[in-house]
Order: sequence, then C-alpha cells, then structure tokens
Amino acid sequence: MDYSDTVERVSQKIVSKGHTVDTSRIEQKLKRLVEEFGVPLPEAERTVTNELYREFGVTTEVATGAGDEKEINQFQNGEWVTTEGKVVALSSPPSAAIAQTGIFADKSGAIRFVTWTKANAPLMEKNKWYRLESAVVDEFRGVLNLKIHSGTVIKEIDSQENIQPDYTPIDNLSPGVGSVKAKVIQEWDTTHERMLQSGLLGDESGTIKFVIWRDGDMEKLTPGSVYSIYYALVDEYQGRLSLNLNTATFIPEEEDIEVTSGETSFSGAFVHMAPGSGLIKRCPVEGCNRVLSRQNYCPVHEIQPDFVYDLRIKGWLDDGQNAKELLIQRENVEKLTNLTLEQAREIAENNPLGMDEVFLRMRDQVLGKYLSCKGREIEHRILVSECTFDTYDPAILADLLNRAGGEQ
Repeated sequence: MDYSDTVERVSQKIVSKGHTVDTSRIEQKLKRLVEEFGVPLPEAERTVTNELYREFGVTTEVATGAGDEKEINQFQNGEWVTTEGKVVALSSPPSAAIAQTGIFADKSGAIRFVTWTKANAPLMEKNKWYRLESAVVDEFRGVLNLKIHSGTVIKEIDSQENIQPDYTPIDNLSPGVGSVKAKVIQEWDTTHERMLQSGLLGDESGTIKFVIWRDGDMEKLTPGSVYSIYYALVDEYQGRLSLNLNTATFIPEEEDIEVTSGETSFSGAFVHMAPGSGLIKRCPVEGCNRVLSRQNYCPVHEIQPDFVYDLRIKGWLDDGQNAKELLIQRENVEKLTNLTLEQAREIAENNPLGMDEVFLRMRDQVLGKYLSCKGREIEHRILVSECTFDTYDPAILADLLNRAGGEQ
C-alpha cells in the first residue's frame, strides 16, 4: 500500500502548527495501524494526527474519528466505534503479541476484546466499567471482535447499571459469546494435559460439548448439576459448536432440567476392535482419570503405581453403507462380553498374556456380531448408553443372500 499521500497530509498538518516530525515515523505509525491491527487508512490517518497533536500539545485543533457511539449489538465489521461497557471476564492471552483479552459487555450484548501488546494501552480490570473511544470492530473466523490499538482512548467510568444477559437455548447458539442454563450430563476423559475438564451440557433444546482449560483457579463442574453459565465463548470447528468456559461465570442452581435425549441409534456388524480396548488402567489422581500407558505412565502425573482398573471397548460398527465409531464403557462392556471387571483383572494378573488375554477374549465375544447401539453422537463417535446383540430370522437372512446373488 502506498502511504505517501497520507504521510504528506499528516506532515503538513503538524508543520502548520509550528512543529516538524520525521515522515518515516508517520509512515511507520500508519503501517502499524493498518497492517497489524486492520484499521482502515482514513481512521489510521486521524489516529496518527491525534497522537501527534497530543505529543506537541496542540489544542486548537483536534482531528475527529473516534467513531459513532454504539451499543455492542449495533457493531458492524470494519467500523470505528466508541462504546461504554463492563469487563465481565479476563482470560490468559494466547501469545506474547496480545497484552490482554476478555469479554466486554453492555445491556445489549457481549463481545470478545483483544488488546495488542504493541499498543501499550492501559490494562483494564474485571468488573469495572470503561468508555472506549476509537476502538476497531473486526471479524475473525466469522465472529466480531473488538480491537484496542495505540489510538484507542480508555477511560474508567462510574456506573451502577446491572447487566444480566439472557439465556440462549443450546440449539440456538451461534459463534461468539453466549449464556445458557444447562445440566452437566457427561464428563469425558481429558485428551490434553492443559485441559481441566470436558464433557457434555444439555438443556430442553439440545446438547453441546464444553471444555475448561487449566488457567488460574478454574474449577470443575459437577456432573448431574445445573448451572447458569454467563459469557462463555461459543467456538465453531468443522461445523460443530462447543463452549469454552474459561471466560464464563457459572453459578450452581437448585433445580433440574429435562434434557433432550439427543440420542441416535445405529445397528450393524462389529467389524473392528481398536487398540485401547479391554482392561485399561486409569490415573487415580482426583480429577484426572486419564488412561495410563503399559508402564503406568500418566502424561500429566507421570508414574502411577496405584492405578485404577476399568473396562471399555473402542471399535467400529458397519451396516454395509455407513460405519460408526463406538466408545462403550464398563457397564455395557460387561453385558456384551459376560466378563466382569473383577474377572478381567484376575485374568490379567494370572494369565501369561496378561491384559492381552482380556483383549482377545473380549474381541472373540463381539467381533463379527450384529449389535444395536444407542447413544449421543459427538464428533463422529457414538458414546454408547445402551448396546445389545441383534438376532436375525435365518429365513430373512437367506432371502437377502439369495437376492444379493441374483443381482450379480
């Protein structure tokens, strides 16, 4: 981008006030606003001019460009705004390039804000109200964000206004910031050492995955409990929504919610039992529950000699047209294999093949058999709540085979 005309205009304004400034410095400031922060060039020109006026103590003229004063629900991508609101959440910056990030809210809505390190802007405090002048609204992955740059004026203000966000039914959530009243209906094994908790939330309209990352004094949700959850980040990945609760405030509620089942049914032949099935060992550290390696190693808590045994089956069910990945937990594993946890443990401790023997016996019970399973389908995997063997009328099966042969 050619900045020469803009640099010249800013330089002439400063010269007309009896001061001089290095034009390369003007260009550097403009490039930083436009190329690093996505500020439109006309707004960047006004910002740089205002900065230089303040630097040289010019009070007879002030360049405009703070943007129209708007509420959050009126923001549009690419515009320059002045707004007043409350910092309702702060979260750890994902990189050194970001000085501060969190949620800024008013009575009309909420938006994620980002303050760049290079902006050298004063940091805001949680639960305080501010007036932001000359902030920039931009879009990242289809979601509006509020960017605070070096030209943004931040003023703490007094306000007694009480803002209470409305709940959104889970089925109506969209990427951005959302608030829900929901029940914790499942807690999953964590898949990353930075992850504190993940699982499934539900309300009368649907279900959604949630995650809480290890950050400061974050606490886990209690399975089976209902929470009011305010200002969660609603993320989207490959068309699926999830809630990041690290920015959220969650309050336990003394009530229950009738959660929609959201279950799917699938029948077919069990065609593959994957590694990680059979008798497994879990980390005994409270809140962890990760599956240990053969050497009893937890990726977070290292060697755990006092592990806890568990049963599970991971595998694939195929109906001839589609295949579904299954995750079957202990209760249903025991029913399908006629092998209890205690029996599996005894085999592992006394058989020369150890845990491999358990795997082989369980595989022999289910591989190639027809199963009917119910459960919630999350990220292409069915988390099985019920699973039974299917039986077929031999006459019907013979008829199907004859028809298949006749079509060849």
